[in-house]
Amino acid sequence: MSDKALYQQKKEAQLNVWKAEIDKLKAKSSMASADAQIEMNKQITMLEKKIDEGKTKLSDLIQATDDMYESMKAGVESSWDSLKTAFSDMTSKIKN
Repeated sequence: MSDKALYQQKKEAQLNVWKAEIDKLKAKSSMASADAQIEMNKQITMLEKKIDEGKTKLSDLIQATDDMYESMKAGVESSWDSLKTAFSDMTSKIKN
């Protein structure tokens, strides 16, 4: 398997973990008070948007030529780290 395919597989696995976490948060939200549900749903929507952005960046990277792939990878990693931080911050707010 190529480095590009392994990289894609790793990132897709992380996206799947985040999707599963969102499903847990949705279940938790359904048991919260109305006001808490509103806030949690806003946060969940933001998380879902971030995941969609991550999918788009990953798709762009995977579709890049091998030469462009290497030059784009650093930028994607930086964006991915920002996504990971935002996801962590938002989920901790919802959980607390």
